[in-house]
Amino acid sequence: MLNDKHKVLFEPMKIGSLTLKNRYSMAPMGTLGCVDGDGAYNKRGQDYYIARAKGGVGLIITGVQMVENELEQFPMPSLPCPSYNPTAYIRSAKEMNERIHSYGTKIFAQLTAGWGRSCIPGFTPADKSIAPSKAPNRFDPSIEHRELTTDEVQYFIQKFVESAMIAKKAGYDGVEIHAVHEGYLLDQFTMEFFNQRTDQYGGSFENRYRFAVEIVEGIKAACGRNFPVSLRYSVKGNTKGFGQGILPNEIAEEVGRDMDEGLKAAKYLQDAGYDALNVDAGTYDAWYWNHPANYFEPGMYQPYCKAVSEVVSIPVLMAGRMENPDLASHAVTAGIADGISMGRPLLADPDVVNKIRRGRFNEVRPCLSCHLGCLGRMAEIGNISCAVNPRCGREEEYGLLPLTKKKKIVVIGGGVGGMEAARVASERGHNVVLFEQSGNLGGNVIPGSQPPFKHDDKTLIAWFSGELVRKSVDVRMNTAATKERIEAEMPDAVIFATGSRPSVPSWIEGVNLPHVMSAEKMLMNPELITGDNLVVIGAGLVGAEAALWMAQRGKNVTLIEGSDDIIGGPHGTCFANYQMLKELLDFEKVSLKTSTYLYSVNDKGIVIQPANDRKQLQQIDTEHVVIAMGYRAEKSLYEELVTELDVEHIYNIGDSQQARTIMAAIWDGYEIARSI
Repeated sequence: MLNDKHKVLFEPMKIGSLTLKNRYSMAPMGTLGCVDGDGAYNKRGQDYYIARAKGGVGLIITGVQMVENELEQFPMPSLPCPSYNPTAYIRSAKEMNERIHSYGTKIFAQLTAGWGRSCIPGFTPADKSIAPSKAPNRFDPSIEHRELTTDEVQYFIQKFVESAMIAKKAGYDGVEIHAVHEGYLLDQFTMEFFNQRTDQYGGSFENRYRFAVEIVEGIKAACGRNFPVSLRYSVKGNTKGFGQGILPNEIAEEVGRDMDEGLKAAKYLQDAGYDALNVDAGTYDAWYWNHPANYFEPGMYQPYCKAVSEVVSIPVLMAGRMENPDLASHAVTAGIADGISMGRPLLADPDVVNKIRRGRFNEVRPCLSCHLGCLGRMAEIGNISCAVNPRCGREEEYGLLPLTKKKKIVVIGGGVGGMEAARVASERGHNVVLFEQSGNLGGNVIPGSQPPFKHDDKTLIAWFSGELVRKSVDVRMNTAATKERIEAEMPDAVIFATGSRPSVPSWIEGVNLPHVMSAEKMLMNPELITGDNLVVIGAGLVGAEAALWMAQRGKNVTLIEGSDDIIGGPHGTCFANYQMLKELLDFEKVSLKTSTYLYSVNDKGIVIQPANDRKQLQQIDTEHVVIAMGYRAEKSLYEELVTELDVEHIYNIGDSQQARTIMAAIWDGYEIARSI
């Protein structure tokens, strides 16, 4: 049952004249793969939002919907666009919204003018690249964005009004204007750093915010004063330069919107007619602020929301890793925010709100803030989904298949891939046995979860462990799988999920010296780093995060990487996580040497060589050498038994097949287990 201190979260709240059943809202997130060629939600998109309504949220705010698709043109299908084909849009949204309303949930359409200089290259033609003023692209400075004319700005305003009217006709309960937020096109108008215009939309404070003001005035005039209009609002830019963010606890000059202007603007925009402020911080130059990576503490927007709440009387919604109901209820009772908004947690588990209401927060599948399945996937023009929830974004078509015959399943390996396979197979009704040769579940996620900024990974292990109990999986710890043990179960299917092992290059001279250890060993035993200096070899995610953790613990760290960037560069993972990790390494004074190879290890430290000059050697003295040079698949047991077992179905999944990511392992486990 509901915990007493969480009851405040389930009190009704109002936005304008609209009453919400509780204080929870679904934060707006992009919905690639959920839209058809007419700019309307397809069945995937409808099912995606309906699942979150069924999960208990009081309000859904959709991902961005373009108000037009001419000035900044996106290829269809990409994002919803009410004005692109209004008839198709209304038919789709009306059907979706009727179903959402059945659950007592309200829904707002979030409307945007687009990206401007923050547009990811490749999404829109170069000749359609626009901005408030002439500017280079955020991600590719070789792309130049032209300045919008005054008539084009007013055309955008007209399209906002038109789109709001269409959304109202489609059954939306209100709209949210994606305006003064994240350094998108409309936000670029508000900041002097990006806006050098000389017309009525540039220069003074009032002129720079005029675009956002005329939008809400136009919508209220057309849709009525009682039609709610929320504003997505970044109160502070946290930007110190082109492509440079300001980290938490970093002191730097703000070149975007500072707090003084942010609070002045909040009051100004309230007075213009906005009914709620959906608050965060950041711009595309400080992208990790708007898309919090795992390096942030939960609740990182609290100081910003508290400051806004003190100057406005309209509701303030707050996101920022707020799934923990203790944190959320404190925010409401302390006057920090009126409503709690969750984005990625609702991708990981659409039933978060209902589980909190039932006092079962421990059963919530945690978001890892990794962005692998959501933002990172969409940046590669993939469909929105989630690393820990493969069903996300394809709720109905990729749900669990009905069981026609109960089978005996043996899973070998208790990492996340094996646990997902066991969990899903058991949930479908199969009889499942899981062999784990060690005394702990979690596999390689165990060492990876040791730094404090990886606490969500530790929560994931705990959730999986709980699920195996709740789903009645027969887990046999400290039990190595053998041919005899497998055959004794008389299984219909065997799933090998034996994971991967750190790759230690034995051919490198001195790699077996006492002061050398694997990153896995160091992560599990940080007290072994007794000296002040260490070198980490390999700047993949494991190595880079190990280096960061040791630097945060006060060590002098050198990070060596053979390629020209950490973790595969800006496209090796989600850009927000990449940018924050790279800036954190610099902030913590980690000495990063890219395009550099490890040549040998000696008693004093290591010898390195530049990648482009094999003859130029350099000695680095250090007390500790940590090897983080990747992982190799541990598939020897599979290769030994695949032709020896008389079993109908044999599978090899996750890192046991090929060393990859948490997401790949979980998705493999889900795919195989749902089909047996």
